[in-house]
Amino acid sequence: MTVLVAGAGIGGLTLALSLHQAGVPVKLFESSAEIKPLGVGINLLPHAVRELDELGLLAELDRLGVRTAELAYYSKRGQLIWSEARGEAAGYRWPQFSIHRGKLQMMLLAAARERLGAGAIVTGRHLDSWREADGRVHASFINKTAGDKKTGDKKTGDKKTGRPRDTVQGALLIGADGIHSALRRSLYPDEGAPVWNGAILWRGTARAKPYLTGRSMIMAGHEFQKFVAYPISAPEEDGKATINFIAERKFAADHTWQREDWNRPGDPADFLPQFADWVFDWLDVPALIGAAEAVYEYPMVDRDPLPRWSEGRTTLLGDAAHAMYPIGSNGASQAILDARVLTREILRHGMTPDALAAYEAERRPATARIVLANRENGPEQVMQRVETLAPDGFARIEDVLTPGELEETARDYKRLAGFDKDTLNNRPAIVPATAPSHPAAS
Repeated sequence: MTVLVAGAGIGGLTLALSLHQAGVPVKLFESSAEIKPLGVGINLLPHAVRELDELGLLAELDRLGVRTAELAYYSKRGQLIWSEARGEAAGYRWPQFSIHRGKLQMMLLAAARERLGAGAIVTGRHLDSWREADGRVHASFINKTAGDKKTGDKKTGDKKTGRPRDTVQGALLIGADGIHSALRRSLYPDEGAPVWNGAILWRGTARAKPYLTGRSMIMAGHEFQKFVAYPISAPEEDGKATINFIAERKFAADHTWQREDWNRPGDPADFLPQFADWVFDWLDVPALIGAAEAVYEYPMVDRDPLPRWSEGRTTLLGDAAHAMYPIGSNGASQAILDARVLTREILRHGMTPDALAAYEAERRPATARIVLANRENGPEQVMQRVETLAPDGFARIEDVLTPGELEETARDYKRLAGFDKDTLNNRPAIVPATAPSHPAAS
């Protein structure tokens, strides 16, 4: 029997690679007719990089991304609040990477096709429904694309999303199909839309000369207006690198916004004026925005933690299970951890509901805590505290927040998110280097 995975994003592809590594048959089904390198920059934290390293992908990460050396928080005036080393520079055995999300996904896709075979990843298949019978899960997929070149889309089937394509049997069905997960919707049909917190993110990339260490991730501002930047490529001959940036503004609760239109081109005129005077001696924010190759706008949305992820032979993974605000660089990293823990439990319990229950027992409470912490602004709350206590700036940060307070905030979040340095460096591998003697049977 085979594990069926709905969704070929970062979580779904990592799960496929992990199951293949463990000798467990797996097949992926992706809604899109073609998997494209979408998105902008993301960060992979050391605990996620460890898992990709154990999949043999560290060299590819080095080829595509930047080893992040520093994380620094600044006030809206460009004054340093807190700076800390990251990745290997902080004593981790694994680096932290800043990387283009699309390049990361394409890297995982290429590895999956090479290792599993091209036939293991099927595109143009959107999960529509599922049922259990005879100790198996039967998953039905539809064509959600605009039309079928050979037959058109006027045949019978789902009038909203396209015609039926396949019904596939497997031992387990994993919903790794994102924040608008079809599997999650089948478990919680009355949940409704994602939760918007009033903030809009404008994300883009620009060619510019690196700043500070050349591998620094910076956050400036406060809860209601913030700017984030980090390089996602090495400098080229002209001395310029690709810099990923996020400009964020938070609006009043009654602000009118198309909340679900959350992945569309943005207009710098909507946010650049508010950052016009953010010219610091270490970074010219308006110049960086002005050099943007493209800008996309997203509302900051998440979903409430769920009381359960699993039902019978089905469960959720990644954003389908725990969509969270992009605070603390955790979304992709937590999806990767989900994939590895689920693989471990399938090795222990076989392709059974017991494996899903064990996976959920570990990952659901852990990710729920992160979702709720991110709603409270996570480790970035120190920026808001400085804005509240010293809105006109400060002579010494020690007069506003003590070093102990800053260190405690950073340390507590690392523990919460699972990348405390000593714990990570010393714990055993999630997925054993060698599979156990018994097969992962259904």
